[in-house]
Amino acid sequence: MKKALLAAALMSAGVVAHAQSSVTLYGRLDAGVAYMNGIGAGGGPNGPATHGTSQVQLESGYWGTSLWGMKGVEDLGAGNKALFQLEGSFSTATGQGPGGAGLFNRWATVGMSNDRFGTLLLGRELFISNGIWDFDPFGQSNWSSASLVRGRNWPQSSNNISYQSPKWNGFDVYGQYSFSNATSWNGNGTTSTGRQDGIQLTYTSSLFQIRGLYDEIRNPTNGTLGGGYNQINAGNVGQGVFAYSRDYMAMVNVFLGPFKVQGGYEAVRSSGMTGLAIGQPSTLDHEWGGVTWQATPAAALIAAVYHVNANNGGGNATLYTIGGSYNLSKRTLLDFQVATVQNSKSANFGLNANNYGDSAATGNPLIGHSQSGVYAGIQHSF
Repeated sequence: MKKALLAAALMSAGVVAHAQSSVTLYGRLDAGVAYMNGIGAGGGPNGPATHGTSQVQLESGYWGTSLWGMKGVEDLGAGNKALFQLEGSFSTATGQGPGGAGLFNRWATVGMSNDRFGTLLLGRELFISNGIWDFDPFGQSNWSSASLVRGRNWPQSSNNISYQSPKWNGFDVYGQYSFSNATSWNGNGTTSTGRQDGIQLTYTSSLFQIRGLYDEIRNPTNGTLGGGYNQINAGNVGQGVFAYSRDYMAMVNVFLGPFKVQGGYEAVRSSGMTGLAIGQPSTLDHEWGGVTWQATPAAALIAAVYHVNANNGGGNATLYTIGGSYNLSKRTLLDFQVATVQNSKSANFGLNANNYGDSAATGNPLIGHSQSGVYAGIQHSF
C-alpha cells in the first residue's frame, strides 16, 4: 500500500513539473502636475474666442499610462506554452477606470506560443501602430509622437488575431488582423469598429535597430479609409484622416554608448474623402528625431523635435521638447518635460493629442497660435 501511494505521489509530481504555470499581477501608477498655456477659449454663443488661457492640473499618465493587469503562462511541454494577459488603464488623479471602453481596455488576450514558431494571440490588444513606442525618444508620453497626429498611432484593437515571430538572424515579424464582426468585411455601421490590420518588420543589432510598419484602420460606418469630419463614428467625432486611414512608418534607433539617437517618418493617408472644407486634411506627413543621454545609471536627459505637414490648408506644426527622468529605485522614478508647439497660420495642433477642430471644445490653441507646457511627476511600477 505504501509503495502504491509513493508511486502515485511521484506520478503527480511529474505532472506538476511538466505543466508548471504562473500568474503575475503588475501595474504602474503615474501622476504629476502640468502647466499649459495658449489654450483657446470662448467663441460661439459665449462671445469671441480668446487666446492665451492657461491651466494647472494634476494629471495621470503624462509620462506613461497608469495601468494594472495580470498575465499568466502554462508550460505545456515540448516548447509549447498557453498564455493570457488582462490589462486596463485608470486615472491616478481620480481613481476612475476607462469607462465605456471596458475594464480591460488595453489587453484581454489568450493564446499559444512555441519556442520555434512564435506566439499567436486572440482578443483585444494595443494596436500595431504602437510599435512607434520603441523609436520615440519620449516613448509615447503625452507630449510626443501622438500629439501632432492627434492620437492616430496609439489606439487599441478589438476582435484581434496577432502573430509575433521569433528572431531569425536579427529579424522578426509582427502582424495583427482585427475583424469588423459586421456582415460586411470592412464594416457597415452595424458594429462599433471597422476592420483593422497591420504588419511590421524589425531588424536589431548591437549598433542599430530599424523598423518598417504598415497599418490601416477602417471607418466602422462604411468600411472606408476616411470620412467622418461631420459624422460620429465609434466615438471619433469628425476625425477623418486622424482616425480612419492607412499609416506607413520607417524608423531607426542608433546605439552610441550612453547615447541613443532615434528618428522616423510617418505617412498617414486616407482615401475617398470628398467635399472637405479648407483646413480638413486628408493626408499627413510626420517626422521626428531626438537623442537620449543616459548620463548615469539613474539619470537620463532627452531632447526631441516632432513636425507635421497636413494638406488641404491644414497647415504644419513643430513640437520642441526636452525632459528626463531620475530613477530613485528600480521601481520608482521622477520625470519632467518642457515643450512647445509652434503652429503655422492655418494650424492649431496642441501639446496633447487633442481631437481635430474647435479649440474651445478640445483644448487646442487657436489657429495660428502656439502652446507651451511644463510637467513634473512621479511614477511607480510594481
